[in-house]
Amino acid sequence: MSDAAPAAQTADHPTATPARLPWWTAGDWNGVFGLGTNVLLNVIVLTGLCLAVVQIPSDTVYGRVLPALGIALPLGNIWYAVLARRLARREGRTDVTALPYGPSVPHTFIVVFVVMLPVFLQTQDPLAAWRAGLAWAFIIGCIVLLGAVLGPWIRRLTPRAALLGALAGISITFISMSPAAQMWQAPWIAFVAFGFILVGWLGGRRMPWGAPVGLVAVLLATAVAWVAVAAGWSGILEPSAVSQSLADLAVHLPLPSTDVVAGLQDIAPLLASAIPLGIYNFTEGMTNVESAAAAGDRYSVRQVLAADGLGAVVGSFLGSPFPPAVYIGHPGWKAVGGRVGYSLATGIVVGLVCFTGLVGTFLAVFPMQALVPVLLYIGLVIGAQAFHVNARRYFPAIVLAMIPSLAEWATGLINNALAAAGTSAQEVGTGALVANGVIYDGLVLLGQGAVLVGILLGAIACFVLDRRLYAAAATAVIAAVLSFFGLVNAVEVGVNASPAVTLGYLFLALLLAAFGWHLRHEHSDALDDELLFVNGTLMRGLDLHAHLDGAELLEETSTAPRYRVHAIDGAYPGMYEVGEDEEGASVPGELYQVPAEVLVRVVEGEPPGLYRGAVELADGRRVPGILSRRDAAQEHPEITEHGGWRRYLATSSTAVG
Repeated sequence: MSDAAPAAQTADHPTATPARLPWWTAGDWNGVFGLGTNVLLNVIVLTGLCLAVVQIPSDTVYGRVLPALGIALPLGNIWYAVLARRLARREGRTDVTALPYGPSVPHTFIVVFVVMLPVFLQTQDPLAAWRAGLAWAFIIGCIVLLGAVLGPWIRRLTPRAALLGALAGISITFISMSPAAQMWQAPWIAFVAFGFILVGWLGGRRMPWGAPVGLVAVLLATAVAWVAVAAGWSGILEPSAVSQSLADLAVHLPLPSTDVVAGLQDIAPLLASAIPLGIYNFTEGMTNVESAAAAGDRYSVRQVLAADGLGAVVGSFLGSPFPPAVYIGHPGWKAVGGRVGYSLATGIVVGLVCFTGLVGTFLAVFPMQALVPVLLYIGLVIGAQAFHVNARRYFPAIVLAMIPSLAEWATGLINNALAAAGTSAQEVGTGALVANGVIYDGLVLLGQGAVLVGILLGAIACFVLDRRLYAAAATAVIAAVLSFFGLVNAVEVGVNASPAVTLGYLFLALLLAAFGWHLRHEHSDALDDELLFVNGTLMRGLDLHAHLDGAELLEETSTAPRYRVHAIDGAYPGMYEVGEDEEGASVPGELYQVPAEVLVRVVEGEPPGLYRGAVELADGRRVPGILSRRDAAQEHPEITEHGGWRRYLATSSTAVG
């Protein structure tokens, strides 16, 4: 792109590498009280489920399950802090935010109610149920490790709108709805915390004396609750529970055992949920990495999924049936100023809580309604991000990707309501439910493998919107194969597990392929004004990247092999397209979503000889980019063989040095 940049200003050789990367910033207080509240809340919930639902003995819960989490969670948070510091050094930035990490929320409920509870009801042996959970977590970890190999390839081929749309579905249902309902159980407490979160985090306003928003929100809401208890207005908290929890404190250290091997002896029933949920785990991990990339922090999918998989495997041998994972919510913690320290501090605090049994004390001191507004905020941010970082034409695809999660959430509510009434959907009959407006059978199939189904449906819609009908048809075939084996849209894993769904996907694939063939000669010359491909000094870490303030990085990509590049006065590249009979090259660059005002600023700042025109990317898309007049570019040295502007600058820097 335009204007000069010294040779050192590349992603590999940034000029702005800070002399000291801070381990802690003021914004980390917001992050640690936000993420810490989130993780502790989940630890409290899983502890209660183990004790009350599966009836696992307390010495096993406090002596094995929680200490195992106390090892896995800090190690994961340390790893993601290390990755964040590496990224900061590599790109010369101090605004990099570490990925959040903790026990997976959906898996917490699934391993309790789908894996451990049925074993307990059948055997009346809570330890056998716990061992089945350990085996299940081990299988999940192995599948996620496999995803570490396949994940980067899948991520490159899958439209961002599909990935983030599926994530938005989770954020609205499983992250937002339950906290919102809990808030309205005691709004006089919850609204105190929520008010500070709205003004401080959502509104970006500074608290008096610079106090951390999360800390102020939780402490003041908790104070209101205790005042009400002291005055006799409410019994939402019990002082005796606090003293009892303090009396129960003790240090428990994790020890590896062969309990997971014992659980694996009856592996067949576990596969029905472990295989699709393992796929869910690594697809959700990919969407969370994509979410962080959309916020400006690009992490390696392979490194993230490998850490998640190892965390599940190691945790299972130490005694935890709850697989840890990268959390949804990175953009939210980044927006409130969290960087690296919040991740480390959260891991340390949670580790201490798990080793000492302080979970019970937290549960006794803090009312749930003071904590859950944090989760609602994260749900808001993630749900909005899918629309914020994608072009408007993809909005229908985003909504389509959200629908399977809505179906899964609704199915869970129906099942829980029927169970509370002492019955089930099978006993009531799907016909009776349908007659009363509850389309239960359709919701069940639609919601099975919700994240993966959302990604598939969203991708099909994105490909259709981009007029890539053969790609849409291929995606429908993939969905058909997955449903055939019961990995999506089926009630169990098996061969020909969901014939009606499989046939439907195949019909859709044939229809899309037929339209692709029929419209094969149609070409659209219209360019998306919201996109811009840059291949010079507008790229991250280079001299004019600030001109793209307000734009969103969509992906690192490259052109089709049809271009040549010259160094204009050694200051910026001039790229032009060659003829059909000429040899060209693929030019690396970055693709941005660019608001109109940013595009005007960029175009007006271009030097003479450069213009905005169509650039063909490696995947066949044609997007706006900055090109040079060929005759003007050829007056300067050609640098095509260097493989891009960054490499040319790096080579020049080495030569000068």
